[in-house]
Amino acid sequence: MKQNLINDVVRGMLPYLNNAQIERLQAVMQNELFCYEVTESENKDTSAEQDLVELFLSAKRIEGCSEKSLKYYQATIEATISGIDKDVKHITTDDIRTYLTEYQAKKQSSRVTIDNMRRILSSFFSWLEDEDYILKSPVRRIHKVKTASNIKETYSDEALELMRDNCAEIRDLAIIDMLASTGMRIGEMVLLNREDIDFNERECIVFGKGDKERIVYFDARTKIHLQEYLSSRIDDNAALFVSLKAPHSRITIGGIESRLRKFGKQLGLQKVHPHKFRRTLATMAIDKGMPIEQLQQLLGHKRIDTTLQYAMVKQSNVKIAHRKYIG
Repeated sequence: MKQNLINDVVRGMLPYLNNAQIERLQAVMQNELFCYEVTESENKDTSAEQDLVELFLSAKRIEGCSEKSLKYYQATIEATISGIDKDVKHITTDDIRTYLTEYQAKKQSSRVTIDNMRRILSSFFSWLEDEDYILKSPVRRIHKVKTASNIKETYSDEALELMRDNCAEIRDLAIIDMLASTGMRIGEMVLLNREDIDFNERECIVFGKGDKERIVYFDARTKIHLQEYLSSRIDDNAALFVSLKAPHSRITIGGIESRLRKFGKQLGLQKVHPHKFRRTLATMAIDKGMPIEQLQQLLGHKRIDTTLQYAMVKQSNVKIAHRKYIG
């Protein structure tokens, strides 16, 4: 508690003292308080901690974080603070290490989940440090959790054709073609309206993460099937894709996921879900020589590292490249 008191005083003096004076103040206080016992009041002010979390979330909201991400941030941060049961300003590196270790053991969480928690806590405490609410982020010395790089599956050409050939509804065929040829996120597709589609240029504008606008493109086959689907509709809903039954409301992410899962089971295909189309397009583009920077733009990734996680290169092409350039 003695060190917590010193840190609180030093933090309050940060705007008024330079680095040398801050160091001197710390040394004097440690010396003067050496023979004293310091205890913390039992009346813990949780509202102050909640205010800091809300201020952080407001800052992230301004930066363009989605509401879904903000809810995840809030749940992770509040659970950590509650689990450690300390004032935010007094949480140490060891506190967080212990919490993450115990959380992983109790929940049997994967390394990916623990690293996601670490990243969120790092963002929160770094913000507190930047805003002078704490002296130093306790997460700074907690490094990235090493995770196994699993090769994620993509659809084969045969699987894609099998799905196309067995679509009983023209809407489902248009959805599969749209996902396969554009590589857009499922959340981006369900927000599209009819007027967003430019059939002449075979393109449309989508709003990705953080409401960032970008253009995606579709092929001739998708254009034909999309036009057939729209021509068959009798409703006046502005949405590009709607439910098959009246009142023909805009289709949801869950609706498409459920439809694809059921479709996959009928055809005997493993793990049929929307995001797999995106990964398949990325892999195919890299395999055919598309520059990674262009693929990054097409997929709407902020960082090129994210694009590289999506794209896999076939081992057969690595062998051919080795013979061409090296052997």
